[in-house]
Amino acid sequence: MFFFPFSDDNPTTNRPYVCYSIIAICVFIFLWQSSLPTNLSNEAVYNFGVVPAALLGDQESYISPTLSIFTSMFMHGSWMHLIGNMVFLWIFGDNIEDSMGRGKFLLFYLLSGIGAALLQAMIDPSSSIPMIGASGAIAGVLGGYLLLHPKANVNVLMWIIIFISVIRVPAFIVLGFWIIGQFFNASFGSEGGIAYFAHIGGFVAGMLLIPFFKNPQIQLFQEAHSKAFESSNFDFNNLRSGKSSDNFMQDFIDIADKKDKN
Repeated sequence: MFFFPFSDDNPTTNRPYVCYSIIAICVFIFLWQSSLPTNLSNEAVYNFGVVPAALLGDQESYISPTLSIFTSMFMHGSWMHLIGNMVFLWIFGDNIEDSMGRGKFLLFYLLSGIGAALLQAMIDPSSSIPMIGASGAIAGVLGGYLLLHPKANVNVLMWIIIFISVIRVPAFIVLGFWIIGQFFNASFGSEGGIAYFAHIGGFVAGMLLIPFFKNPQIQLFQEAHSKAFESSNFDFNNLRSGKSSDNFMQDFIDIADKKDKN
């Protein structure tokens, strides 16, 4: 059995250009990492990742340990690492950006990433293993989403042997299972190089920050826009779910047309 969330039912009023930009930067940097020879790629991870022993100790580092918190947020260790993070940002980030505006969202995102890095570093301050990835910052987005839209329905792809369908699952279940899984995995150690405490730190940071960052007219604990637990046959058109890259590109085309007319 396989479950994979790919969209939600929450409409937005503005295009999430900060989310789009973060995704574009992360993809660009990963392509750059992938173009490097193995030794240089590993060196880039050690130079631009967060090393707890450098951040909280006296280990020497290539760049400022504080700066590495920010550079690490845009690096990833594999295609699956990148895709998983970007899908979650794609699903949940637009509503968080819409709830507070672009400038505040960028600050919210970065502060969540800082909280994630600090918690993971404090758990093992002597570690020389670098941490990379947008997971901590995106966990902050998930924490904020849980408080804003706990009843929003997330379209989850369900694959059982040869049967594929889509089921709408309330966000508090999807995100609740996700954060419980982080605590469960963290209790058994960071197997596979996954910094589970960073996920927990980012998630908690997002929950703490969202009441202060959301616009005043935005309410917490909003209602759903569709009925929970409805299922349907899988259709690739479902992947669009109102968040189409075609619409994203159309915005740029419209802007270009306006400039030409001017």
